[in-house]
Amino acid sequence: MITCYLRYVIDPDKTREFEHYGKLWLPLVAKFGGTHHGYFMPSEGANNIALALFSFPSFAAYEDYRTRSFQDAECQAAFAYAKETRCIVSYERSFFRPVFPGGH
Repeated sequence: MITCYLRYVIDPDKTREFEHYGKLWLPLVAKFGGTHHGYFMPSEGANNIALALFSFPSFAAYEDYRTRSFQDAECQAAFAYAKETRCIVSYERSFFRPVFPGGH
């Protein structure tokens, strides 16, 4: 299993728009075989940092999701919404291997 960690720098005046963007992606990751662990919005501390975590069974499955998402109308609409609202300033993507009780 591979977990994608996304760290977003968002426009603090557009948190509502970014939250909407996140809600668009929750079912889309599942549509392509992943498990979304949620978006995490600023609360205390920095007002312009948000996070997202989602997992796929393998890095190959994640790459398939990425390829297919660029051909999917709903995914393209979500990308367009973020661009249109300019709620995301920048982001960085990292990958992790989760450790669970009794797992490998």
